[in-house]
Amino acid sequence: MTNISKNPVRRLYDWVLHWAHTPYGTPALSLIAFAESSFFPVPPDVLQIALSISHRKRSLFYAFVSTASSVAGAYLGYLIGSLFMDAVGWKIIHFYKLERYFHLVQTYYGRNAFLYVFTAAFTPIPYKVFTITAGVCSISLKTLFLASVMGRGLRFFAVGLLIHLFGERIKRFIDRYFNLLTVAFLILLVLGFWTVKYIF
Repeated sequence: MTNISKNPVRRLYDWVLHWAHTPYGTPALSLIAFAESSFFPVPPDVLQIALSISHRKRSLFYAFVSTASSVAGAYLGYLIGSLFMDAVGWKIIHFYKLERYFHLVQTYYGRNAFLYVFTAAFTPIPYKVFTITAGVCSISLKTLFLASVMGRGLRFFAVGLLIHLFGERIKRFIDRYFNLLTVAFLILLVLGFWTVKYIF
């Protein structure tokens, strides 16, 4: 338990999660989903799950909040890449050590921007890299919007549906296997980039 408490990722996860027990859960979900699309490290799914468990009948509403806010945040990422890459964008890329992926995404956009935005929006691949690079590459805003709505919508509404089906068991599973899930997330991240590079 001591090792978990010292894990900075776990502390940030717990900070995000604590908003579910305050009157500001919905605004916090909106802000976190918005920020995660361009710079924040913790995905909104964790707070969405906690809120949905507490108010199970509103689980699809929380899915809508996550989706709408995340898509709106994608435009902040696009703006950073388009106008503030030197001042802000590179700092985000360097902070997460995603330089190699940034250059790969530039190549991907030359092939099929819609497919790759959708893939990043739906999977554990860091969506922020794709939104920032979208601004650098000046991809169509319509493409960014449609691919983000589809990818993020499928992801967050799937979470909402899982809450309807399994409720509290989802949260207990995450709490019990957090460290294992962190490793699994990293594996999925690598596999996601491999899939994008070699299959698509």
